[in-house]
Amino acid sequence: MSLVLLALGSVLIFEGLVYALAPSFLEQMLEMLRRIPEGALRQVGALAVVAGLMLVWLAFQLGV
Repeated sequence: MSLVLLALGSVLIFEGLVYALAPSFLEQMLEMLRRIPEGALRQVGALAVVAGLMLVWLAFQLGV
């Protein structure tokens, strides 16, 4: 459970920093994302899920 809280807290810190430090950059990135075809976004999302699963697996293998 503590690992889940650590992960959630880390995500909230990162997301909060983006909104706090670079809101205009975030708006530009969102506009760029709107121009990307849906299929490409799905592929990037799937790759991100696979990469995340691999990192979690690696963390557990290293003894986190």
